[in-house]
Amino acid sequence: MRRKIPSTAALIAFEASARHQSFTRAAEELALTQGAVCRQIAALEAFLGTELFRRSRRGVKLTEAGESYSRRVAAQLDAVERDTLSVMAQQGATGIELAVVPTFGTQWLLPRLKHFQALHPQITVNLTNRTRPFLFADTDFDAAVYFGDGEWSGTRSHFLMREDPKPVCSPALLKGRAGFTAEQIATLPLLQQTTRPYAWRHWFASQGMNVPRDMTGPRYELFSMLAQAAMHEMGIALIPPFLIQRELDEGRLVVAQEHAYLSERAYFLIIPERKVESAALNAFRDWLLDEAHAWVAQQQKDLSMADAPPIGDLWERS
Repeated sequence: MRRKIPSTAALIAFEASARHQSFTRAAEELALTQGAVCRQIAALEAFLGTELFRRSRRGVKLTEAGESYSRRVAAQLDAVERDTLSVMAQQGATGIELAVVPTFGTQWLLPRLKHFQALHPQITVNLTNRTRPFLFADTDFDAAVYFGDGEWSGTRSHFLMREDPKPVCSPALLKGRAGFTAEQIATLPLLQQTTRPYAWRHWFASQGMNVPRDMTGPRYELFSMLAQAAMHEMGIALIPPFLIQRELDEGRLVVAQEHAYLSERAYFLIIPERKVESAALNAFRDWLLDEAHAWVAQQQKDLSMADAPPIGDLWERS
């Protein structure tokens, strides 16, 4: 059955005319005559059976139907352009569309991706920020790096690592102290992470404390936002050190107390069932699990060398 879709040329002429609110400027952009643009718009209106523009001596203006249709057409043309550029850029390579939690993607995954590219130059990994679960069927994602319990319907999850968050703040907040006690931290402004609302409660509980105000304080969605707020002396934040290593190395943030608690939730690589046979995804999965395993082993080695108490079994392979 033939699809009920107008010509691409008419849609492009309409999108440009709607954006400029002018047939003349649309014609200039598209390197067409004004008459050609007018004919495309007239043909589109006839196809739809709806007036898209009101014409007057002073120019043209979108109707209500035109306003609504222009937004939808612009979004669809943008999507077609992105998909077209993606195919053109691959030149025969295989692409992986990966949804990733932002700070983990920026601070841990991206610095390691060059090693994967060196091993698999034919596979391109594209990253897009997503902080919460979604339906793979409603997106173009092939996989996701997700922080949670690993339960995601219709997928296979592969454990990567847990978090061991510690209280961090601006060195100015310490005012010359070596650090804060848990009791002192309980009196400070507590910066909250939106996707980990009970983080401070768990941290205080791991020290046998019950702090009534443990869920109060400004909330930020990303660890990078928490870090910025802490650096600007807005309070104290609970952040896994490996996500802010540069800030710690440069002294913009300091660990206010070395006590950490091992989170119950963890980072997982999530692959939908319909994608589990993908050779490119399997190569990425194996590489990522090896990288996570090596990183966790190094963290445990560093703790052992520092004669610190173990933080528990951080590694578990699906």
